[in-house]
Order: sequence, then C-alpha cells, then structure tokens
Amino acid sequence: MEPVLFEKEGSVCQLTLNQPESRNALSMDLMKDMQGKLNLITEDPDIRVVVIMGKGPAFCAGHNMKEMTGEDYDIHHFRKVFSICSEMMQTLHHLPQPVIAQVHGIATAAGCQLVAACDLAIAETGARFATPGVKIGLFCSTPMVPLSRVIGRRRALEMLLTGRFVTAQEACQFGLVNRVVEPDRLAEETSNLAKEIAQNSQFTLGFGKRAFYNQIDLDEVSAYNYAKEAIALNCLAEDAQEGMAAFLQKREPEWKDR
Repeated sequence: MEPVLFEKEGSVCQLTLNQPESRNALSMDLMKDMQGKLNLITEDPDIRVVVIMGKGPAFCAGHNMKEMTGEDYDIHHFRKVFSICSEMMQTLHHLPQPVIAQVHGIATAAGCQLVAACDLAIAETGARFATPGVKIGLFCSTPMVPLSRVIGRRRALEMLLTGRFVTAQEACQFGLVNRVVEPDRLAEETSNLAKEIAQNSQFTLGFGKRAFYNQIDLDEVSAYNYAKEAIALNCLAEDAQEGMAAFLQKREPEWKDR
C-alpha cells in the first residue's frame, strides 16, 4: 500500500496521506514517499495547485511514536527523522505550486506543522489542532517553526506550552486555516478554491509564491526594495504582457506558462 496516494485532475494534484490505521502518522516511509512525490510535482508543468488531505478518521496525528521509542534509537536516528521531516516541510514552502491543506479530524504535532507549512488551509467544523508534545515531555520544536510564523508568537506559545486542542473556529481566528466549512462541503470547497487558483498562469503563481515568501520576513524598506524589482521583472514575462493585453482588449488571457 502506497503511503501517499497521487491523483491528478486537470491542473490540480491531490496527495492523500494513506495510513489511516495510524491516523496518517508521519512514518519514515510516508515522509520519504511524500518527498519523492513533491519532487516530481516540482518538475511537472501541468500542475498548478496541490491539495494535501488524509484518508480515514484524521488528517495527520504527527510523528509515528513507534519509530521514536526504544533503546535501539540514538541521536543519529532522531536527527534523521527530523531532517527528513524538515526537508519535506520546506519543500512545500519552495514548491512553485500553491499548496492547500484539506483538514478533517485531528491535525496534531507534526500534523499541525503540516497544515501550517501549506500555503492555504480549509478545515471542516469538527477539525481540531494541537501541538501536544509538552504533555509527553517532547516539546514541539519543529512544529513551532511554521506555526509561529503563521499565527504569531503569543498564540503559538499558548498552543505549544499548554498542548490544548484548538477548534476549527479558533484556528480560523488565529489564521492557521483560511476558512471552516461543514464536513459534507469540505472536499467541494477545497476543490473550488484549487480550481479558482489554477485558472491563473502557472508562471505567475510560482513567481508570486516565491516573491511572497522572499519578502515576508524583511523589514518594510527592504521588502519594498525587493518587491519593486520583482514586479518590474514580472512585467517582462510573456504571461504578464498577455494578461495586461487581454484586460485592455476585454478578453480572456491565453497563458503561455513560460
């Protein structure tokens, strides 16, 4: 059984975590499979948007504890686990395609990290989020990296220090997810958002995602210096010229995606 299922419909790709018996815990096999599929997606010019979801009762319950306990494991093993996980999370960040998390059930520890590492997220009303490592003596140090950047210091620290579950509605207020929908609407709402984004130029989506993350942690002056050069270069792109011409001519653009 494949740890991660890959399905492509038009210009939207779906990656489904496929270990429901463990609530899609991030085993080494799952993370390696996910990394391999993300590498292929990076090079696929036909994919404009990626959706990540989980099979079974939960989105993702974090790392697989069975691979993290016992006398056989040493510091080299744990470094390998978290290096593979960190590489996977950073690949989501650097992927040229926007990535949407479709969240149901629980997203805990590294599962919550996965949601935060995606560019956008939609959750069903019953979804819950937590970084509960503190309750078992294992502070969620790696999950805190994207979490603190997405929801801010105070809220991230509260989640990290208490380990309590956050409801979908709270997660939306925090900015961890973009919207909350009824469970029977989750797949449709995520698909609609993916298709809406996928209508745009692949070149522009990749350029814009990269520009967003390059400027987000800069001071305002540096961000403007970066952004004004980025948008000037963007103006030279074939799709930008086509898009502006189409706007002036009151027609739909024909993307070249170069």
